Amino acid sequence: MKTIGLIGGMSWESSSQYYRLINEGVKQRLGGLHSAKVVLYSVDFQEIEKLQYANAWNEAGEILAKAAQSVEKAGADFVLLCTNTMHKVADMIESSISIPLLHIADPTGESVVKYGFQTVGLLGTIFTMEGDFYKDRLHNKYGLEVLVPAKEQRIEINRIIYDELCLGKIELNSRQYYLNSINQLIARGAECVVLGCTEIMTLLDEEDSLIPMFDTTSLHANSAIEMALSAAPISV
Repeated sequence: MKTIGLIGGMSWESSSQYYRLINEGVKQRLGGLHSAKVVLYSVDFQEIEKLQYANAWNEAGEILAKAAQSVEKAGADFVLLCTNTMHKVADMIESSISIPLLHIADPTGESVVKYGFQTVGLLGTIFTMEGDFYKDRLHNKYGLEVLVPAKEQRIEINRIIYDELCLGKIELNSRQYYLNSINQLIARGAECVVLGCTEIMTLLDEEDSLIPMFDTTSLHANSAIEMALSAAPISV
C-alpha cells in the first residue's frame, strides 16, 4: 500500500471528511483492521484565507509548497491538496516536489465524462467560480462546458462557504439557496453539477438535486484510494 499525503486544514471540516472517506474505502476493499497509510499536514486556514482575499496567491502557494515538501519528506508517495480553491497554485506545489500531485479536477472531469455529460454547473468559492484555473482544466482536458451562477449568487454561495460551512454550520435556508442556484443552472442547460468546494458535501445530499451531483471530495478521495492500492508504480 502506498502512503497518501494530505495537505489539509482548508477547512479542517472538509479535511476530516477526506480522512474518513479514505480510511473507510481502504477498510471496505481490504477488510479486517486495514486502514490507509496517511501523512497529513494541516495548515492554519485563517492565514490562507487572508492571503486569498489579499490576492497574495504566491505567498499562499509558498506555504502549501512547503507543506507538500514536508509530507514528501515524511514518506508520502503522492499528494492530495484537500481543497478546490487552492488548486489555483497547483503548479507551484507540483514544481516544489518530486512526487505526483493528484489534481482534484481530474477525477471529477473523468467521472463527468464517464457518465456522458457535456455541460456542467459549477458551485464553489468565488475564486473557483470566477477564476480560470479550474474551469479551463475541465474544458481543455475533458471538453466540458462549464456554467457558473450569476454574480449575486456567486457572492452568496461564497459567503455561505466561509461564514457557515467552514465553521461547521449547516443552515436549511442555505441548503435551499444552493438548490435554487442549481435549478437556475439547469434552466441554462446544466446536465449535472460539480460541487467544486470540499465543504459543500456537508450541506447537500444527492437526492436534493434534480440533476446528478459530482462531489469533488468523494471523487478525490476515491481516486487516492485507487492510486494507493494499485500495484502499478507512480509516475510524476
